[in-house]
Amino acid sequence: MLAQLATFAWETPVVDLHAIAPEIIVVITLCVVLLVDAFTGDDARWTSSSIAGIGLLIAFIPIVTLAMDGSERVMFGGAYVVDDFALILKSLFLLSAYVIVLLSTNYVAAGDYWEGEYYQLLLGSVLGMIVMASARDLVTMFVALEMLSIPAYMLASWRKRDAKSNEAGLKYYLMGVFASAILLYGMSLLYGLTGSTLLSAIGEVINASPTTQPIITLAIVFVIIGFAFKVSAVPFHSWAPDTYEGSPTPITSFFAVATKAAGFVALLQLVFIGFYGREDVYGPVIWVLAVLTMTVGNLLALRQTNVVRVLAYSGIAQAGYILAPLAVAGVSGAVGVASLQAIVIYLLIYASMNLGAFAVVITVARKTRSAEISSFGGLFSYAPGLTVAMTLFLLALAGVPPAAGWFGKLEIFSSLVSANNFAGYSLALFVAVNSVIAFAYYGRLMRVMWMDEAPDSDRTPIKVPASLGFAVVISAVFTIAIGVFPALLTRFTESVTLLGLGG
Repeated sequence: MLAQLATFAWETPVVDLHAIAPEIIVVITLCVVLLVDAFTGDDARWTSSSIAGIGLLIAFIPIVTLAMDGSERVMFGGAYVVDDFALILKSLFLLSAYVIVLLSTNYVAAGDYWEGEYYQLLLGSVLGMIVMASARDLVTMFVALEMLSIPAYMLASWRKRDAKSNEAGLKYYLMGVFASAILLYGMSLLYGLTGSTLLSAIGEVINASPTTQPIITLAIVFVIIGFAFKVSAVPFHSWAPDTYEGSPTPITSFFAVATKAAGFVALLQLVFIGFYGREDVYGPVIWVLAVLTMTVGNLLALRQTNVVRVLAYSGIAQAGYILAPLAVAGVSGAVGVASLQAIVIYLLIYASMNLGAFAVVITVARKTRSAEISSFGGLFSYAPGLTVAMTLFLLALAGVPPAAGWFGKLEIFSSLVSANNFAGYSLALFVAVNSVIAFAYYGRLMRVMWMDEAPDSDRTPIKVPASLGFAVVISAVFTIAIGVFPALLTRFTESVTLLGLGG
């Protein structure tokens, strides 16, 4: 026994430094921002955003080299995997975070904020996201979730003297803790049933278990509900609109894109690796969540008068579209692959069009000091470039060509129809009907920008800071390029798969 303990004590896990280079670079960047903030005066605080942005771009370099290498890296006994799926989602998180740094630069510098701490928390949350993309173990997944969530709670209430911001942070924290408790209980049931925290081992045991075991159903449902809070799926969405409106607008875009994508990444890993053989359990649950989420999100968006709240409910509806292919993913291996790739494609497109829309909102609000829809009246008369860009992003969100959103919705439709069953056809119908409903509030904002009069006589052109302008351009170029040439995206996503996909 002592010999075995001694052997175990001296065993060290094999760590591939190249595979975890993005994580290492983000940690180093965070430490550099911390040191610069601690040992420089107020006149050098502006360097925090530059360091954070440069660090995120450098972290993208090893992702490119790993993708060129093409080999799958498995570490820590299968708990951490770097494959095509992980690399493309890490790319999404890093590039989205870079755009959010661009959105934050002038916003944070102009306000009464602590810049160093802001970017430290942002980098800490991004670190949790890129760890989540490789997590194939319940413990690793939960640690990654808390790494990305805890800084986000503080970022939501970053406007400390604003009652709405404090309310946003408190609501996000309370609902997040509640969701984590439900999720952790479901995970504990899975561990108790299977004796392992590895998703692959959990999948083997669950698939071999009798289908009538209620405890398995309870565990799967609890875990799905836990992540349904994170992606703001109805009826677990009540925190999202108030949190989005009260948070600093760049952080709102961070929640709407990056943190939501991280929640979907976890759901994908759980469904395709841990639960793939139990489509009879997760299929109906996700079907109901998808229908409620897209329908309620769109109907409530029709009533909003604030652009940020419109985008918040729009994001809830978009989450419903993304959930839909998961409901039919277990029909067959081919349908599973199509569903997985459709979700990944939609997440990438959703990130670009949503970040672009928030970039325009931030830019316009610098002049109008308001995010009300009425404040966008007559925007074309004094900011035609921003009007065209916002129209492009709204068309993309609505799924209208040539903006990229049409391709994302087409992939969703294709995966649903390929299931060739009632669940797939009915969900495709709900997606179609809700896409029409959504165009009503997207079209209303477009009409206000192009046709209404400006709310005041001041038509002074908006001075667009370089960082905000660059963010709008990056998002617009990606959105239009993928809309016109979708093969630019599919060539990177066609090899995306997960270990649990069966034939």
